[in-house]
Amino acid sequence: MGVIDSIKDTNKKASEVGEQFLNKSYDYYKLKAFKQLVISISMLLKIIVIGGLVAIGFTFLTIALGIKVSLYLKSYVLGFTSIGIIYLVLGLIAYFLRKYITNIIVKSLSKHFFNKDESL
Repeated sequence: MGVIDSIKDTNKKASEVGEQFLNKSYDYYKLKAFKQLVISISMLLKIIVIGGLVAIGFTFLTIALGIKVSLYLKSYVLGFTSIGIIYLVLGLIAYFLRKYITNIIVKSLSKHFFNKDESL
């Protein structure tokens, strides 16, 4: 019965190696998912903080520009309306460039998520 015992031994070792592989793979993908989650959350937090501060800055600059244009045109209505029209034009330009902007974002994010460096 030496052959049967040898086959049992080999099957047992193969089963153990397979089980170790599955455990290590599970740990690796769990760590990889954690890494991607941390990158995503930190990127979102940076966007919120930096975007919020830039938005506040642009708000004050817009008010200052509106007042300056109003003094030049001698009408607050015309001054602030002209600034509003400038923003509407910028919004339309951004709308027409939305696919280009999306491509830039996808390329930027894909560098983080699909990098060839698998070191964690």
